[in-house]
Amino acid sequence: MKKAHVAKLFDRLCAVLPEPESELDYSNPYTLLVAVVLSAQATDAGVNKVTGPLFKRADTAQKMLDLGEARLKEHIKSIGLFNNKAKNIIALSRMLVQRYGGEVPRERASLQSLPGVGRKSANVVMNAAFGAPTIAVDTHIFRVCNRTGLAPGETPHAVELKLDKVVPPERKLHAHHWLILHGRYVCKARKPECPSCVIRDLCRYRAKTTLEAPATAAKHARSGKAPGKAPAR
Repeated sequence: MKKAHVAKLFDRLCAVLPEPESELDYSNPYTLLVAVVLSAQATDAGVNKVTGPLFKRADTAQKMLDLGEARLKEHIKSIGLFNNKAKNIIALSRMLVQRYGGEVPRERASLQSLPGVGRKSANVVMNAAFGAPTIAVDTHIFRVCNRTGLAPGETPHAVELKLDKVVPPERKLHAHHWLILHGRYVCKARKPECPSCVIRDLCRYRAKTTLEAPATAAKHARSGKAPGKAPAR
């Protein structure tokens, strides 16, 4: 994608949502870190359901250690892989207390040394908690970048490195959230909402979806099946 088109892409995403935020609920860097660990292979909505009650009891590393692994599992048992996640959360909490005085470190290497925290998770915490211009490439961002031609790559790390080069400096702080929300609600995996997409003319995706023709819509009406509608923008 040409540099001018990249700039237009982010200008339009910014116009739709000037101040994007994480959809995970958190109150401090520690609760964000725990929420991010829980969100692996789980939805943000599902994570938020369990972290509400959990963070009322344990919103610091020491309080989580006091809660203990068994009681933590009871709080998060509706989340996939909860046994392993509980083990990692207790282990990282212990490491935070012992090595960092209970505080979440700001550096990527230190974050990645924590149990259950990889590069993507570290980037999320650095960006959302500490305002670092990092981009965490999840499945949504990977899909958007390859479909649109913004930053194609065969691996999430390759896409991240390319994004770091092409995203305008003034857009890097919010780029992660713009792209993930666009992938989650517009550029969906199975059927992207191309008719309602604000960057459709810049996108290189060849199999763009279109609005249903009147005849098709009428057929749905006669059969009693309502066609899907694109979300309002």
